Amino acid sequence: MLSLSKKMDYALLALSYLTRAQTGRAVNTKEIAEQNEIPVELLAKILQKLTKAKILVSVPGPTGGYHLAHAASEISIGAVIEVIDGLPALMHCMKIADNDCVHIGRCTIRSPLMRINARIFQMLSHISLAEICGDDSGDGALPIVRQLETRPQPDFISNSPQSAISGP
Repeated sequence: MLSLSKKMDYALLALSYLTRAQTGRAVNTKEIAEQNEIPVELLAKILQKLTKAKILVSVPGPTGGYHLAHAASEISIGAVIEVIDGLPALMHCMKIADNDCVHIGRCTIRSPLMRINARIFQMLSHISLAEICGDDSGDGALPIVRQLETRPQPDFISNSPQSAISGP
């Protein structure tokens, strides 16, 4: 299923740390790495990618480091995913440019799954860094998840994974 890479986990941890850092303070790579138990070399590469994408600003010098280029509420999780992992893909054939799948000519699921994939990315693009870093409701759920949870579920959807396997 769709999951985030370890690099993406580290990127979100770093961005969360920077979101909570004192406003205007540049935080160095070593501090972020130590506080989040992230390998320094890997984190440096991630921070460079985020800087190149203008999500972060790099401050040179002995007291330099990184800070957010925009308010956390203006940075979408979808944008971060795209920078670190590329566009999300439900199927392997959606991830590669030159698709050599032998089923491509007669595939009946690619088009519907591409629409689902686009909706997932759209949802991720509407979730801000601020939303994942500061939840004041106490339940840990993002507002969009709360909205989805309050929608009525079709009869065939159950909370039990076994019911999906065994049927009625």
